[in-house]
Amino acid sequence: MDPKFLKYAEQSAPRYTSYPTAPHFNASVDGEVYRDWLGALPTEASLSFYLHTPYCREMCWYCGCHAFAVKRDEPVAQFVEAIQAEIDAVAAATSARRVAEIHWGGGTPNSLSPERFEAIAARLAQRFDLRGCERHAVEIDPRLLTSAHVATMARIRVNRASLGVQDFDESVQRVIGRVQPFEQVRDAVAMLRNAGIEALSFDLMYGLPHQTLESVRRTAELALSLNPARFSVFGYAHVPWFKTRQRLIDSASLPGASARHTLAETIRETLAAAGYVEIGYDHYARPQDPIAVAARGGRLERNFQGFVETACEALIGLGPSAISTLPQGYAQNEAEVGAWRAGVMDSGFATKRGKALTDDDRRRRDLIMRLLCDFKLDLAEQGGLAAYPEAEPELLLLAADGLVELSRDRITIPKPGRAFARLAAQAFDAYRDTGAARHSRAV
Repeated sequence: MDPKFLKYAEQSAPRYTSYPTAPHFNASVDGEVYRDWLGALPTEASLSFYLHTPYCREMCWYCGCHAFAVKRDEPVAQFVEAIQAEIDAVAAATSARRVAEIHWGGGTPNSLSPERFEAIAARLAQRFDLRGCERHAVEIDPRLLTSAHVATMARIRVNRASLGVQDFDESVQRVIGRVQPFEQVRDAVAMLRNAGIEALSFDLMYGLPHQTLESVRRTAELALSLNPARFSVFGYAHVPWFKTRQRLIDSASLPGASARHTLAETIRETLAAAGYVEIGYDHYARPQDPIAVAARGGRLERNFQGFVETACEALIGLGPSAISTLPQGYAQNEAEVGAWRAGVMDSGFATKRGKALTDDDRRRRDLIMRLLCDFKLDLAEQGGLAAYPEAEPELLLLAADGLVELSRDRITIPKPGRAFARLAAQAFDAYRDTGAARHSRAV
């Protein structure tokens, strides 16, 4: 790493899957507000559903998600009952029925039995029109995938799968609580492809304990041998004050800011050499993949699933902690499973907090998303950079070190600065100095 970049790599910044970000949500958005927002959706609105499965068979120590290990059957059965009731409540609140996208996340969606997985999907199909659903994706733990799961996914027309790979080095796997040999991932890929589910994405992580340049390069090469369509490459966010399970990871064994950057660059160079193109600051895809086509055409979007090739008019979050995005703003469910279930079974909704958007929020959200998606921003119609005087000092500092290029009306992030794009985006964040939110490192 260029020494002048080190001070930036040590800084923290939001991932900006939303703006304003979740730490700035508040209790003014409750179930009644959310119900009204749903009711205001046009009948012809396109919908995206995110279904959050809160359970795993066992917890990976690095995980920062709202997820819990469960051994008993009763909580899982209660979860399925409640999420079906939540689907019913959403259907009753809105006349919109046209679903363009479904995404199962967690937790571990394939920790559910095939029968329960299909029961949730069936309720969604009963209440909404899935005939035009173009993207039906599931996040998968390869260690738990069975042929019965795959058969069920094929039957309900899943056409995309994201596999949690993280790292193939056994010594790294042991110290993060996720031992997963290459052969398990290879076999999972074969099962999915044999069932016709061929749009596969792999998650890789850098910044984990014991990673070396050689080990992350080897991980990337092994992953490339399975020829996925996409990669998501995430920096490990060590937030033990937020996720106590991360205290099982020795913080002294984590690479520093400069080493993290070098690990990320090693993965990037390995994927680029294999022909994958960079999408935003943490995705990679084959040039012909729809997300790459969208990026070239300036149509890339960003939401709670990361970078996506198109955005629906409403994203409906189901399950504990799930966040919905509607034209009026964001609404987030109770994160604690019991509280979420109680709210849903009592009134149909378990909305705990959210954020109603102002015109300024929408304007800044668009600036931030375009900067992160396109690495360039034209401010001519908004009066140039002078219209955002609070952003200019920070951008000038970044420009002095070559991380952004500025003109009166235009901001461009050159290749050396793309790893630090969140810092440029943060300059436009009107909420950055409010609250006590702590974020992951910028790289």
